Amino acid sequence: MKHAGHPASWWAQFLDATERFDVASVTEGLSDEIMPKISSRLLRREAELAADVMVRHLHKPSSSELSERAGRAVDRLEATVQRLSERAADEEGLVEAYALLHVLRGRYPEAAAEAEKFVGTMPLLKVFVEGMRLERFDMSLAMRLVGAGQTPAAAVRSGLVVGKYGWWPDWLLGVVTERALAGTLDAATIKALDQCAYADLSPWQAKIARRLLGGDEELIEATAQRLESLGAIGAAGKLRDGDLTAVALAARMVPI
Repeated sequence: MKHAGHPASWWAQFLDATERFDVASVTEGLSDEIMPKISSRLLRREAELAADVMVRHLHKPSSSELSERAGRAVDRLEATVQRLSERAADEEGLVEAYALLHVLRGRYPEAAAEAEKFVGTMPLLKVFVEGMRLERFDMSLAMRLVGAGQTPAAAVRSGLVVGKYGWWPDWLLGVVTERALAGTLDAATIKALDQCAYADLSPWQAKIARRLLGGDEELIEATAQRLESLGAIGAAGKLRDGDLTAVALAARMVPI
């Protein structure tokens, strides 16, 4: 995915989306993406040592020994980077090393905003999404939505919806994905789709329901007239007005 990059506030939305953000996983993942980009072998080696002990500390946060070692290692790396920066602003690997320091200091949004310039978006995005540790979450859809230009917050909401309703039939999940990509997957739509899922539609009825959900005007009018002929006046009116909650009933009344 090619674009100018995202600000730190954009990446921060991932942290706000969950209370279970796995800092150890994200620290390790971001470090693994950034460190190979540090061209200076000596600087990269010091960076690797600092990242390794920091990740071990985050996996065992109660260890005072690891905490002290991690702090010293990061301080040493930062001093080295500052010294090299003062000596030569164009020193190889400094931009990447500063991005890594953001990671090791727990400034993940800032790190991603800097690293995106030389790592790219999708590898970083994968690290952040995996780090959210969300249950019943469709990660592939969330990444696809972000790749299509949606905000992380919107993509996470859609990923949670699809993960929660993963038992829905394939045709309905297809509708969900289409709606999510179009940015129209709101609460009313989810409620209507859930009713379709419970309606136990035949393949032909499901095809009709999909067309009704897609806004096929001729089919909507024909189906509304059929509902009226069967005495379902209210449902017919709702269908004409665009109320998706009437779709399940309308589809079930279609002859199998």
